[in-house]
This record gives sequence, C-alpha cells and structure tokens, in this order.
Amino acid sequence: MNLLNFDIFCRVVDNYGDAGVCWRLARQLAALGHGARLWIDDLSVLARLEPGIDPARDLQSAHGVQVGAWPAAEQAQAPERGVVIEAFACALPSRYAATMATRGCLWINLEYLSAESWVEGCHGLPSLQANGVPKYFYFPGFTPATGGLLREPDLAARRRQAQARDRRERLRALTGLPVDGLPAPGRVMLLFCYPDAPWAGLQAALAQREEDTWLLVPGAVPPGLNSRGSLRVLPIPFVPQTRFDELLWCCDLNFVRGEDSLVRALWARTPLVWQIYRQADDAHLDKLDAWLDRARWPEPARALTLAWNRRDDEGVRRALTQALAPDAWRAWQSRCDDWSRELSDRPDLVHDLLDFCQNHLQKS
Repeated sequence: MNLLNFDIFCRVVDNYGDAGVCWRLARQLAALGHGARLWIDDLSVLARLEPGIDPARDLQSAHGVQVGAWPAAEQAQAPERGVVIEAFACALPSRYAATMATRGCLWINLEYLSAESWVEGCHGLPSLQANGVPKYFYFPGFTPATGGLLREPDLAARRRQAQARDRRERLRALTGLPVDGLPAPGRVMLLFCYPDAPWAGLQAALAQREEDTWLLVPGAVPPGLNSRGSLRVLPIPFVPQTRFDELLWCCDLNFVRGEDSLVRALWARTPLVWQIYRQADDAHLDKLDAWLDRARWPEPARALTLAWNRRDDEGVRRALTQALAPDAWRAWQSRCDDWSRELSDRPDLVHDLLDFCQNHLQKS
C-alpha cells in the first residue's frame, strides 16, 4: 500500500467528541506511516486529550502528527495527490479550498457516526463542489456497508494484558484513589455524562443496593450528586485519550457520552449506557432508537438507555435496578461481549478508509 498524506480539519462543537475522533484518526494514520496534519479551531480542547499539545503554539507535532491552529491553514496547500478530510461538515478555509483543484487530491467529508439504515446507501457517494473537486461522504457505522469504527490493531491484546493485573492497582495508577478503599465484592462504574443527565435517578438506584458501588466521575461532580447508602461518589482526574481505554477496562458499567467514548466503551466488552448528543426537536432520539435496535440490549438495559436520554429520573431508577438484577445483568454482559466481538471481526475504519482512498486516487 502506498503511503499517503492526509490533512484533517476539525471544528470543536460537541465538547471533546469532535476533537477526540479526529485526534484518534490522525494518530492511527501516523502510526501506519502516513503523513497526517490536523487543523483544529480549539487547541485547548485538544490539549485536554493530549497533554503534549501546547494551546499557545499555532504549529507543533505530537505522536507523529503535525498539529496546526485553524487560521494557519489559510496559508497552507492541500497535499499533492493526498487526502483532505473535512470532519463532520466543518467547511474548509476558503483559501485552502481554492488550492485543491490543481493538487489532484481526494476530498472526504467524514460524517458523524450513525446506526440508521439510510447511511448505507449514502456511504461513499460523491458530490461535486464549487471548486470543481468532488467531495465523498464517508460514514462510520456498525455494518459492513458502512465505513467501520476506529480500532487499533493491538487493542484487544492490550485490554487482555491490562485486565490480567489487579484492578485496584490499575485504578490507583490511573486516578490516585486509595487501593484499600475499593470494594472487593462491589461494582465500579464510570459516570462520563453531559450536565443534563438524570443522575438523581442513578443515585437513588445505586444508594439502595446491598452491594457497594464506586461511581467514578471525571472532573467536577454534578451539584447534589453525593455519597449515600451503598453508593460512594468519587471525583477522578481527567485522563488523556491514550489512557481512557484503561479507565473503561477498570469499570463494570460505563456511562459514556458522545461518539468517541461510545466506540471505546464498545471495545471494552462490558455493559454501557450511552448519552447521545442532544439535538433540536429530539432528532437524536431517532438515532438512539436505531442504535439500540442494532445493539439488541436486554429490555431493562434498553429501557435504562432510553430513560437516561429522556432525562427521566424515575425511569432511570427503575430500569437500572432491574438491569442490575443477577439474571438481567448476566444477559446484558453476554450481549455486550457478543456484539463487541462481532464488530471486531470487521475491518476497522482506518483500514477501510485507506482502501477507499487508494482506490479513488488510482482511478483519478
């Protein structure tokens, strides 16, 4: 396979999600030997994900990726016979876009992740743009007819290696929590959610359980969410992207938000609850229903996910209690493991994308 040069453009809209996807994609391309430049409009967000990034520097590099502030891209040229990725329809800088017609590059719009069936028919379709260059729509997804999911080749091996070590020691190394305070027979859960999540229902369900639960909350704990009954709420440091998987692998149940965190939680092969990014007129609920149809969670887990995204505290309390009952919990664990294995058997997004790019550049 020929090595290619990639320019990836990202505007930060969804907290860390947009930057997270683009940074993970750029790092994987660079790790395979391809040239990768990431142009981003908020370096401070990227710096939270990658501590090696300096928000004050317009041009720098980390993990083999060249990183540039968005305004600097106005003076850059598209890579000759390379690939330009416009993440999530962010719109390219005008001067940069004007150079593309004479550079023979491939233009791709990397779309948001969706489980809706219509994306299969749109994946890979071109649309001629004003500068005369066709833009191809690339849809990540959960079926062979889409562009796949981001996954590193050694991810499963790293997970097995990590989980072979004592969980208490792993958590102490990641978070600084005292090892002797962890409940050996209890559960550890991660709460990574948007501010409007119905955490009161979560708190009510976990506080009344017989077994202890440690609820790990990255950053600030929502006001009013506190330890009570058998629930212990613990703030933890915000971990960089390169260590986020390790945190997920420490937990029995992961509450995650956005796109990048969802995919990483899927690869953890343990139960998860996804908070999808909220859209006007509740359009996000249709996308959530499509995803749940493919996930095929047991009914209590499906009800919990719906209640979590509808901000239904009582629904969350009731459904979480049911989902954690022994038989329902085992069924949820089994389905999560099965689906993760099914998805792992398919090509990952980066290799699918590289095949797509090579084929189109050879034809042009």
